Amino acid sequence: MIFEVSLGQIVPQMSGATVECVHARPGDMLAMGSKLVDLSVDLSRAFAQECPPVSYYRVVLREKACLRALTVKPGEALDVGELVALFSTDPAEPLDQTPERALRTTVAGIMHHENMFSGQQL
Repeated sequence: MIFEVSLGQIVPQMSGATVECVHARPGDMLAMGSKLVDLSVDLSRAFAQECPPVSYYRVVLREKACLRALTVKPGEALDVGELVALFSTDPAEPLDQTPERALRTTVAGIMHHENMFSGQQL
């Protein structure tokens, strides 16, 4: 069975996010609780301030699956609804099928850390 993960609406005012870290590679069999990507959400367009409101989030799997295709890389800007990755239950399953459903994930707020893309630009 083929699954997809797309960028969801983490907070109501967001229009997109930036990929900060990728924690898995295509071909990896990921367990429930595995980290997929870290994201930053900049809400400065929605809330004008001297200090831009930037928050960091981690997408975590809530079910076991094999990462088959990753369509993002660190530093890439994504729009809400944009495809992040394709998964399957069987590592050899052809990807030419329409995904059955979204893979079950959860999103957690996290602190900025040194491995993030934005931290490498300082």
